[in-house]
Amino acid sequence: MIHKISEQVVRLGKQNSLVGIMTLAVAAPSTGNPTVVILNTGIVHRVGHHRMFVTLSREMASKGFNVLRFDFSGIGDSENRIDSLSPLDSALADLDEVLNWLEKKRGISRVILVGLCSGADHAILQAHSDPRVAALVLMDPSIPTTARFYALYILRHLTRLRSYISVALGRSGLLRLWTRELFYGFRSSANVRPASLEDLRFDNYLKQSYRNAIDNGVHILAVFTGDLTRQTYGEQMLDAFPDIEFQDQLKLKFFPSTDHVFSSENDRAQLFDIVLDWMISLNAQPEPRRQASG
Repeated sequence: MIHKISEQVVRLGKQNSLVGIMTLAVAAPSTGNPTVVILNTGIVHRVGHHRMFVTLSREMASKGFNVLRFDFSGIGDSENRIDSLSPLDSALADLDEVLNWLEKKRGISRVILVGLCSGADHAILQAHSDPRVAALVLMDPSIPTTARFYALYILRHLTRLRSYISVALGRSGLLRLWTRELFYGFRSSANVRPASLEDLRFDNYLKQSYRNAIDNGVHILAVFTGDLTRQTYGEQMLDAFPDIEFQDQLKLKFFPSTDHVFSSENDRAQLFDIVLDWMISLNAQPEPRRQASG
């Protein structure tokens, strides 16, 4: 049971236009705990699906972590931005402002970013060049397709009549994936951030973001579910980035029978245990050497 949880409403950002909830650690086992920052999933309010981020924040606080969950501009209680940034640039600008606020107002220079789906993608893109990011918890992030992904995807759709009908009508998800991969293979650049999260898995900037994060000593917990449109097997991330030496900086977990938003209470409980155990184990390790980001 969780006791003595204290939460504060905070205003963030250059214009104080972002609204968040800071859940304060009950008793920190070590002064070295980074602060956890939880990001929105799509346009879902900061509570998360099934209030999972509320529960996760309070469980993290009970283990000695301060946790901030906030809404990006235009979501939940946060106001719209007054500039004309694209949705992706807007989200990353918001995140940068939040980390600046933590650093200037709370003296926090090390954070763990936590995100599901688009939140995970925003987290790895921020880690591309931000030395304040010490670790990432990525739930169903975008990752490139592989030959094994396609083989398992096809195998699992062979017995579905609807799949054959979709192919015949030109509405096959597999054909769309192949078309997008071919298109982005010709135009993507590792040195230019994409304009949106759409088809991020096919953009070379994603690979560069993971490479930079690992080179900068960032530890990553990557959790994948049985969402076949994203991944079909647990080691897909390793196969997708064969030239990145993750070594002990990456931990993979695969929930093959779990849906994308962890609808099952038992699955969420198992997920929280995995995340908390991993975060606590990180704090027992020496802080890695940080390298300059490109």
